[in-house]
Amino acid sequence: MGSFKGHALPGTLFLVVGVWHIWSALVRYASNPKSFRVRVWSPVPGFDGKLKYLELYIIAVGAFIDMCIELLYSTHLKFFVDGVLNPSHMNDFEHSGMLLMFFVFGSIALLSEKTRFLPLPEEALCLIAATAFCAEYLLFYFHSTTHKGLEGYYHLLLVLLVGLCILCTICGALLPTSFPVDLCCGIAITLQGLWFYQTAFTLYGPMMPDGCQLKDSKVSCHSKDKEIRGLLLANFQLFSLVLGVLVAVVVAYGYAASKFGHSSVRSLYTVQDELDQD
Repeated sequence: MGSFKGHALPGTLFLVVGVWHIWSALVRYASNPKSFRVRVWSPVPGFDGKLKYLELYIIAVGAFIDMCIELLYSTHLKFFVDGVLNPSHMNDFEHSGMLLMFFVFGSIALLSEKTRFLPLPEEALCLIAATAFCAEYLLFYFHSTTHKGLEGYYHLLLVLLVGLCILCTICGALLPTSFPVDLCCGIAITLQGLWFYQTAFTLYGPMMPDGCQLKDSKVSCHSKDKEIRGLLLANFQLFSLVLGVLVAVVVAYGYAASKFGHSSVRSLYTVQDELDQD
């Protein structure tokens, strides 16, 4: 069983990285569509280059801190019982393994970008990121904690979003000049972060569906009808998040095109206006 903080912390990391990925992709495409290339991470401009690698530091440091919380704080350093891994903290060990993969990705990307010891092309970094998402997918799909009912459905939807992240990052390696692929990757990461938050507020916060409750570290509903209502509510919540993100992306692209737009982007609007007038 998870907790509110256990979902909110990784949700914050995914949300921040995802939103930045979307904005960076929009600006880079609007600035020069012909030279656009997929980036698994995006440098922060300005500040004399001091914040260039901020995204990678957020990924590596954030994953490391969260991993330490899961592995050291949550387990109370009781790793073994009678010579075997503590069965009561298998959940924490699994989360730590997933976070370790994102820490490894962030560290490898930093080494590749800042040193000469590990020069890797962007396509290789995409595949490494896909590996980290695969570890996350396997964690939630084969979780040691049996998720059933409403709790299981929220985690099933999370697994689908993680699978979308895997697909997008692999496509980024195969289609390195595709703007839709890069944009979809940012959208998928953002939705994953938002769904972590939605799960936290619904299962462990004030948005628990009517007729369901968190008791003895389990989410249970008073009747089958109440559970079905909760499942339908989850579908509506996911639809609302997808719609909200898509609307935000369209608005952000309009702003990016007007502020940073390349002449070729503006010409698209000119041609479209002429066609509309005809």
